[in-house]
Amino acid sequence: MAKFSDLPQFAQIGIVAGVALVLFVGFYFLQIKPMDDANKKDAEALKSKTAEVQQLSPYENKLADLGRQIDSLKQQLELQKRIVPDEKEVPSFITLLQGESQKAGIEIRRYTVKPSVTHEYYNEQPFEIDIDGPYYAVLDFFQRLSQTERIVNVSNLGMAGTKAGVGARGVKRGYTWGPNETVVANCTATTFYSNPAPLPPAPVKK
Repeated sequence: MAKFSDLPQFAQIGIVAGVALVLFVGFYFLQIKPMDDANKKDAEALKSKTAEVQQLSPYENKLADLGRQIDSLKQQLELQKRIVPDEKEVPSFITLLQGESQKAGIEIRRYTVKPSVTHEYYNEQPFEIDIDGPYYAVLDFFQRLSQTERIVNVSNLGMAGTKAGVGARGVKRGYTWGPNETVVANCTATTFYSNPAPLPPAPVKK
């Protein structure tokens, strides 16, 4: 068998070219073509995702607006809870009245809880109270109640001077009044709280 070096030059070139061609074809089908197919597949996937992103891009600004609307609704809900609490909060309401009476410079002598009144979406909780103090301080107390976040209605107001034997609506002279305390008053202070939504009925087991 003739050696490669003994072959004519054109034959050597042909053999080298053939071997190179075989190696190239093998390398192409084993390495390059799978990579090219994968690249084409990835390019199609990228094109599809890019199209999806372009379809969703108009909603980006709407999403930001929706987030701001949700934040605004949350703030309104928190404000509503302060104005009309979810549950009856007798201690906090009494604390509110006591705080405003101290700011106005009057005394609240008696709290009497009256029966609550239930409506479809809210309840009324009235309190009968006896107060006394300087005339303008009593007026300031009622003015302060009208400016609180929580809704407070004042009704059935009766007022009399401290020098009378009997005060407003039969309030007896049972306290020691200071020289600047000129009037006693009796009224109903009503607060409100929302009705909790009724729970759905439990499923009936068969």
